[in-house]
Parts: sequence; C-alpha cells; structure tokens
Amino acid sequence: MLLSPVTVDLHSHSLHSHAKDTVAAMAASAFAKGMQVFGFSEHSLRPKGYCYPNDYQARLEAGFPSYIAEVAVEKERYAGRMDVLLALEMDYMPDEEPYVREAIAAHPYEYVIGGLHFQGLWGFDHSIADWDSLSDAACVDIFIRYYKDLARMAETGLFQIAAHPDLVKLFRKQTFDVWIATPDAQERVREALTAIKKAGMAMEVSSAALRKGLGEPYPGPVIMDIARNLDMPITFGSDSHSVNDVAYGFDILAEYAHRFGYTRSVFFRNKEICFRPFA
Repeated sequence: MLLSPVTVDLHSHSLHSHAKDTVAAMAASAFAKGMQVFGFSEHSLRPKGYCYPNDYQARLEAGFPSYIAEVAVEKERYAGRMDVLLALEMDYMPDEEPYVREAIAAHPYEYVIGGLHFQGLWGFDHSIADWDSLSDAACVDIFIRYYKDLARMAETGLFQIAAHPDLVKLFRKQTFDVWIATPDAQERVREALTAIKKAGMAMEVSSAALRKGLGEPYPGPVIMDIARNLDMPITFGSDSHSVNDVAYGFDILAEYAHRFGYTRSVFFRNKEICFRPFA
C-alpha cells in the first residue's frame, strides 16, 4: 500500500453518530494506512431544535458513553504504535454558548474541533434543495454570516481547530467562487482567520470536499492563500464516516498544502499544540 506523507488524521466519526463503522474498525483502518496520530472527533449533542431531518441525535445520546469507553480501549491497544486521541467535533451555535461550554467540559478531550453547520436552527449542509430557491444575494448574506460566526467561535477560546472553513460552499460552490474572488469577501475571511490564529487555533485542511465532488479540498485556494499569508497553522482531516474514508486523499492534501508553502501540520495533546512535518 502506498502511504501518504501525511500521518496525522484528526477528524473522524463512528457509527455512534451517522457514520458506518465501529471505533475499533476506524482505528484499525488508520493504523493500516500508516497514521501515527489518529483523532476520534465524534459529533456533539445539540440543544433541542437544532436538528436535521432524519437526525442521528437519539442514537448519539444513547451511544456517547460507549464512544468514550471504546476510544480508551483503542488508545491502549495502539499504545506505542499509533497515538489515538479522544476529541469532539462541537457544533458552534452562537446563541447556545453555555450549552457548548458544558458539553466541552464534560470529558477530558485532547482537542475540540469547532464546526459550523447551522445558521439559526437550519442545518445548511443537509440538502441541496434548501439552497435551490435562494437567490445569489441571499446566498452571499449566508456566506457573510458564516464568517462572522467563525470569528465568534474563535473568540470563545473553547476550540483548538476550525473545521472545514468553507463548508458553506457545499451546495452553491459556483456562487461562493464568485463571492470569494471579491475584495470584500477576502477581507471577511481574513478577519475570521485572524481571530482563529489569535485564539491559538489551527485551520483544518480537509479531504471531505474531494469525496463530495467539489474538485478541491476544504478550504479552497483563495482561503489557503490568506491562511498562509497569516502564517496560520493547519491540521489535516478526512472527516471520515467509514473505514474507506480514513486518510482519504491525503497524498492530494500534502501536495495541495505544499503549493502554499506548508511543510508541517499540527495536532493537539491535552489542548497543547504539537508540530509534525510532512514531506
């Protein structure tokens, strides 16, 4: 098997939420693919009202104690061979900060990934149909709010990683590409990334967008260039939802990050930043 120069995957899920495979199977896949650091970052529970159609929250609530215990088992199983890290992808909801703080404090996570998936009570990454009726101007308003929320998320000081920092492009990429090319958009993104860096966070470079047919990682090249100019630390994540997704496209991510001058990524132990080069 040809192994990627990237040996750290910090974003993964399990069948305790809406993924397909067990914690043990995901860890075994990571080890087989040459990962030296593998982070389990299961989704967070959310307050009432923040839900998708056909949501997984009931299953996650029932299985979350098992998730915590199973990650501990895998950490022991791979001790000395692969670092297995307990983490969380926490939905950031600006109106629910006390809930967010309580959820993060509930377990000794090595790091917390901040994910923006909601505008108000709307899970905007659920369905293309939600976007089809929106005008370009309405989409731009959503993009602007998204980056304001990203900055607010960083300013809480609760997170170590900003997940897929242009997820909002998922269902209207053409509209997003036109917007992100403008000076105003780039300044809004720069403000958000500056807040992320000031908070001691890293920006995720994710292969999930490649799996979803967007033709580029999260984030796209304009945002990568802004991040590099800010000397923003980066992490690598597959956002894996099955064993096949683990470390997906990491050879592509390595080449992509190199294009912008990156030669190392970061991970977190006990919320302290650690650096790892990739060739």
